[in-house]
Amino acid sequence: MESLLHGSLPKPSTLAPGGSFWWSHKFKAGHSPGPIEAVSVYRYQARTILGKCLAMKMPRHHMNYGIRTTKRSAIYPENDVKFLARAASGQPLESDPGSDSPSSTSKSLKTVVDAFYRFSRPHTVIGTALSIVSVSLLAVEKLSDISPLFFSGMMEAVAAALMMNIYIVGLNQLTDIEIDKVNKPYLPLASGEFSVNTGLMIVASFSIMSFWLGWIVGSKPLLWALFVSFVLGTAYSINLPLLRWKRFAFIAAMCILAVRAVIVQLAFYLHMQIHVFGRSVMFTRPLIFATAFMSFFSVVIALFKDIPDIEGDKIFGIRSFSVRLGQKKVFWICIALLEIAYGVAISVGAASAYNWSKYITVLGHAILGAILWMRARSVDLQNKAEITSCYMFIWQLFYAEYLLVPLVR
Repeated sequence: MESLLHGSLPKPSTLAPGGSFWWSHKFKAGHSPGPIEAVSVYRYQARTILGKCLAMKMPRHHMNYGIRTTKRSAIYPENDVKFLARAASGQPLESDPGSDSPSSTSKSLKTVVDAFYRFSRPHTVIGTALSIVSVSLLAVEKLSDISPLFFSGMMEAVAAALMMNIYIVGLNQLTDIEIDKVNKPYLPLASGEFSVNTGLMIVASFSIMSFWLGWIVGSKPLLWALFVSFVLGTAYSINLPLLRWKRFAFIAAMCILAVRAVIVQLAFYLHMQIHVFGRSVMFTRPLIFATAFMSFFSVVIALFKDIPDIEGDKIFGIRSFSVRLGQKKVFWICIALLEIAYGVAISVGAASAYNWSKYITVLGHAILGAILWMRARSVDLQNKAEITSCYMFIWQLFYAEYLLVPLVR
């Protein structure tokens, strides 16, 4: 290092008057400077260069500031070198180029929020929230039921369920990092925006908060819903002996059906019916319809989600129905199941004793079924982007159904 510095800096005689005399006086012939003396020489040279640069190129107030900075950093010679580099490049002297500014902090925060948004898989968050609101409305028997008590009970369920939802989708990403690098490289763990430790911290925190809120609320149906969702979500993703059920197409579909179709409908309805309203258990016609219809929808979501991911699933040995049967066949099976479900919904709506319910549910399901058919016919099954777009359209139909479910009477 010393040899590099000796060769890179000019001798003091070239920097200031009297430099040659000082050098010859300080070090006689045959005498080499020690480490401490060498540092002093280099510091002297650096300051002299700085003085010339400031005198030629910089305003007076900058020169004064630079001198104060040089003196303040004299105990750390490396600071002088950084200061000189800034002066030569024209960078501001008052701050380090890498220092935080309000704009950079704002951008950093925005980046983290965006990464967490993608980590939470927002389409599942929206689906969970809408489903609980819709099912909660099924427990409403009269207009006076729409009260602060109703809204507080519903929001407790939504908050706890969303936390558990983030645990489930987060755990799935933690165990699928390599697969997602192929199938979903935009996810924060696959892209490297989040580290594995960050993912673990988020997953653990949200699962604990979910159970804590369920415990504080004190609703047995809510706690059971959270517990069963936790168990099935963990078994679906985690790579342990006899687990990671997502490897088996039928079991994976049953896990999603159990959570989306059965637990969400029954457990959250019972939470409102028993815990919030204090009524006895009663399985109504709308509740039975919602459970049956969402069973179809959940199977479709379970099958359809693997269609665009066939490439990565093949590489990592995930034997989904799309891998075993082919994308085209599974795609049209999903469309057929949904069209059957819409046909049944139209029949149920037509049998309603309330004209307003009959007209809305029949017309609504007929329109959704027609839109689905037209959209399906336009999809290019050789184009992954189009298949993914159609999958997100299926989720939009899922949201729309939860707007119609409370109107089935």
